Amino acid sequence: MPSSSPPAARVALALAAVYVIWGSTYLAIRFALEGGFPPFLLGGIRFLVAGSLMLAFLRSRGVPLPTRAQWRNAAVMGGLMLLLGNGMVNLAETQVSSGLAAVTVASAPLWMAVFAAMRGDRPTKLEALGLGIGFVGVVWLSTGGSLTGAPMGLVALLVASVAWSFGSIWSRGRDLPSPFMSSAAQMLCGGIMMLVVGLAMGERLHGLPSAHAIGAFWYLVVMGSLAGFSAYIWLLHHVRPALAGSYAYVNPAIAVALGAWLAHERFGLRELVAMGVILSGVVAITLAKARKPKAAS
Repeated sequence: MPSSSPPAARVALALAAVYVIWGSTYLAIRFALEGGFPPFLLGGIRFLVAGSLMLAFLRSRGVPLPTRAQWRNAAVMGGLMLLLGNGMVNLAETQVSSGLAAVTVASAPLWMAVFAAMRGDRPTKLEALGLGIGFVGVVWLSTGGSLTGAPMGLVALLVASVAWSFGSIWSRGRDLPSPFMSSAAQMLCGGIMMLVVGLAMGERLHGLPSAHAIGAFWYLVVMGSLAGFSAYIWLLHHVRPALAGSYAYVNPAIAVALGAWLAHERFGLRELVAMGVILSGVVAITLAKARKPKAAS
């Protein structure tokens, strides 16, 4: 039951899965792109396969299909969080390193706080401080160093962060099916949109991708879209939201470390300091959200 305390070892295992798996997907995306997958076709095929597998499994367990209204809401979320969110990250990684992409996307909780405030959820003083610190880091990262030489990558990463954040806030209170069925529906809708956009942009698979790229693709499907998401959903039902959402400031460190280790990515002092500033703002916002229920009680 969500109200019962789960074993500490199980929580630690789920957190480790979300931290490491989601942190490693940025490097997996880079390997898949380098091996022959175009950005939007990579995401489209990935989410169609993952969504179909999840839908088939859920239907075998008797989970009902979404209603027409639920499909409509899932399509909106798929467009915002997958087409614009994941798709723009894929596009950006054709120009910037996987670690730098992860650092920029780490600003998503900052945008979420802004959109939540626009819906009437006024930020506390600590949240406002976190927003200010985080956006200083985003501006610092965006106005110098590696990102200035990749304007398309910079714009794509900012669009990805804003779209993912807006989709997350927009989904609150919407008519959606159970969490796992909602994920399957979003992946199917988002995958179809990404395929359409990719084909419209002229993307094609020119021959069979390399074995390295195919391995990265299946890692994204199985580990990123199925295992990682399942661990995150389990955490949402068993631990405080602030703890479940702590992946936002752990993933960039994992991505930077893996990029340096496995892909020889290098980062200047400016990027590393900016990452620290961004993550400090995210930590402040997370701590503020963790304190809100206590203040209310």
